[in-house]
Amino acid sequence: MNRIAQSLVLIGIAVTAPVWAVSLPEKDPAAAAPDNGLIPASLNSAESWTAGSASLVPLMAAEMEANHASYVDAPDSNAGGAVTKPVDDLAFVKMATESGRKEVAAAREALPQLKEPELKRIAEMLVSDHSGANERLAKIAETKGWPVPAPQAAAPPPSGTASSNFDAKWTADMIAGHERSVSLYRAQAQSGEDKDLRKYARDTLPTIEHHLAELRRLQK
Repeated sequence: MNRIAQSLVLIGIAVTAPVWAVSLPEKDPAAAAPDNGLIPASLNSAESWTAGSASLVPLMAAEMEANHASYVDAPDSNAGGAVTKPVDDLAFVKMATESGRKEVAAAREALPQLKEPELKRIAEMLVSDHSGANERLAKIAETKGWPVPAPQAAAPPPSGTASSNFDAKWTADMIAGHERSVSLYRAQAQSGEDKDLRKYARDTLPTIEHHLAELRRLQK
């Protein structure tokens, strides 16, 4: 009987030992904290940060700031200096009217002084084309009740003879003015708010581009 009792005791120990092993709580310092959106207290303490982690924080912050700036402050580039953001409609009317009048006046004043016959032909074309474009723009502004800049007083006719490099200087000035006009009209034609003004810009842009191409062809 004693032997039977001892055998039963040994069997009981063998059976219950694994249960005890499983039931014991296992302590793991690296166990993941519950995902409750809060930072564990151990990470908030100064003792938990090493020298490496402390140096990593400002680098991460700087990188995040740089990425943010690249989206917010990056300049809008466009080849050829073209205007990428159109001015509002009233500003376009003012700028286009003033630039058109200046080009007409510059062409009229240059006609008696230009020596190159081809440049004289272009100057006459500028007077005709820009005068017509200015009239069309003024009619659009009038129908919509938009203000148009008052005309400037005519400049006195040039006196004396033209300088030897007058043709070259006038051509360079006209090229620079037409480059600005092309950028202005192109932006308005693409993204202007008023549909009539967009159509005017689309219809007038090829004429200004033709002027620019002719001026560049004759530039020396």
